[in-house]
Amino acid sequence: MCEHVFVRWENLEVGKEEAGARLPGFREPAVVRTFDAPEALGIRFYEVQARSALNQVPKRSRMPFRWTINAYRGCTHACTYCFARPTHTYLDLNAREDFEREIVVKVNVPELLRVELARPSWKGEHVALGTNTDPYQWVEGRYKLMRGVWEAMRDFANPCSVLTKSPLLLRDLDLMKEIAKRTDFTANLSIPTLDEKAWRDTEPHTPHPRKRIEAVAELKRAGIRTGVLIAPLIPGVNDAPEQVEPLLELLDEAGPDSIGGVALHLRGEVRDIWFDWLRERRPDLLPRYEELYERGAYMRKDEAKRLASMVRRPGRTGPRRGIVKKDKAPVAEAEVSQGRQREQPRLF
Repeated sequence: MCEHVFVRWENLEVGKEEAGARLPGFREPAVVRTFDAPEALGIRFYEVQARSALNQVPKRSRMPFRWTINAYRGCTHACTYCFARPTHTYLDLNAREDFEREIVVKVNVPELLRVELARPSWKGEHVALGTNTDPYQWVEGRYKLMRGVWEAMRDFANPCSVLTKSPLLLRDLDLMKEIAKRTDFTANLSIPTLDEKAWRDTEPHTPHPRKRIEAVAELKRAGIRTGVLIAPLIPGVNDAPEQVEPLLELLDEAGPDSIGGVALHLRGEVRDIWFDWLRERRPDLLPRYEELYERGAYMRKDEAKRLASMVRRPGRTGPRRGIVKKDKAPVAEAEVSQGRQREQPRLF
């Protein structure tokens, strides 16, 4: 076992642990850890030894990348609309509160990644991070798994990218700069809205959107290729012109290389979760959503076009903009938010 494992655990001294928990697909009991911190009250973190770090994207996917890394399963950001919620059912946990409060931590991902990148069969393909759950959610500040991941990517000069809602990624800016000197690298941030109510109602435990915009500017100053996803665009919640335009103005100042928009996507259990949220918080929108999503997970095309027009400004200076299309994405990770890319059923 790599000596770095023991260094990493120094950050966890304030946590309490218990042994014996089991998760489907994992042969040995997991260590369950809790932290005495306001952000982690009532949340359990299952430390497991993963079988591999790299996950292959199904061949049927249209994603421009074929490999992902997800050091965590479940996410304390608790975004109501999160497309990754159904993946928690593979663990015999539910897609609602369990997704937010029962978090799997693959503690050996950095060590496994080095082994896998060193294999003669590995062809140095692009690897996307943050395509399932956020790699920079709160507990990454304790485990620091991403530093080991970036060190491996740097040492093997492997093309990669990341998608997150957290400015915590700036902690690893030194490594990102080193990677960018050796290979293709892009940092993407998801910023759905500046509106305080819409933000807190739909993604209650994420960092403030303005902090994310500041992170975009800092990445650009450091010479990192950067993208922004205004995702998801949610009719009646964050799509009013007076909500979208101020965000675009601030993004123009921050200067990302691309700005893409993603319409709300409701696949599987997420549809029921979202409609329950509407019944509780916005019953006035229920008839509209029943009509918009009457055919399934994707909203009606005319509404998608309307949302596209809010993000795309023909003839306007600044970074490239546009709603993410079904057949072409200006930012590679964008279609992941539409639910198209899912990891193989293998859990660890």
